[in-house]
Amino acid sequence: MRVLVMGGNRYIGLCLVEELARQGHQVTVMNSHPVPYPEGVRRLHGDRTKPGVITEVLGPHRDEFDAVFDNTAYVPADLDPMLELFAGRVRHFVFTSSVAVYRRSFVQPVDETFRRHDPADPDPRKAYGVGKVQCEDLLDHLHRTNGLPHTTLRVGHTFGPRSPLVTRDPIFFRRIELGRPTLVPGDGFAALCLVHVADVARAMVALLGNPTAVGRTYNIVGSEFASLLGVLEMIGRAVGTKPDIVHVPMDLARRRHPPLVHWGEAITGSTVYSIDRALGDLDWSPQFGLESGYADSYRWYADGGRELYEYDFSADDEVLALLR
Repeated sequence: MRVLVMGGNRYIGLCLVEELARQGHQVTVMNSHPVPYPEGVRRLHGDRTKPGVITEVLGPHRDEFDAVFDNTAYVPADLDPMLELFAGRVRHFVFTSSVAVYRRSFVQPVDETFRRHDPADPDPRKAYGVGKVQCEDLLDHLHRTNGLPHTTLRVGHTFGPRSPLVTRDPIFFRRIELGRPTLVPGDGFAALCLVHVADVARAMVALLGNPTAVGRTYNIVGSEFASLLGVLEMIGRAVGTKPDIVHVPMDLARRRHPPLVHWGEAITGSTVYSIDRALGDLDWSPQFGLESGYADSYRWYADGGRELYEYDFSADDEVLALLR
């Protein structure tokens, strides 16, 4: 297929571009920062955050694509120019959403029918998830009224090579390498659902040519979950050293900004997501478990990735001083 990827210069998007190229698709990316791509990938330069740029850059190419993957839309205004260009022209419009759309639930696992945030919720702490809810609602409305052939993927917490944020895999790897303490809110028993970026990319590509996926929404997470303590133990195995765990009282952990760990479940409680719908509809299943996934991530990190980040442990030191 002839495929357009919005973003595609790091992490999930870059994995997607590489997987599309590996499977023989004709790939075009639009982004504002160039990176090395597989042979044959075409890049169009443009910063979508600037008004009019999407139409200016992509307008001349509006009839060239069979499928569009929009990985960098966060509110409906981001989608509007894309839909103006491609609604009625592409066979598949894939939107990358997030499990952040879901409200907290006492019932587990969370499937695609569970309650989402109110799209009018003004709480700034929920802004990312609420924006994604609004985007989902817009796409669903256009599917019902105009037949827009879209699919929404609610992606879980990701891990793997080329993290855009030091607060994901890299900071944990570095703490353990340096023998620094790893701070854990409370007892660390909250369960985490994670997914390797390569598994996300393969799920995306599995949508192409699959009519069952049109108009559907899918959770995309790994097939394994573990407690926060278990995840940290597996990170330590990847590094080759057991982490030095320091438990921080929950009342103190809840007051820390930035948070002690980037997984909100460590504070709010376990959440496990169902991927039964994706396993049933798509020719896809996660290939990385937690341990193999972190081993893969650390290989990349140790082979040059380590030097791409700046590490700041001052917040850790503040908490450690309070504990003393």
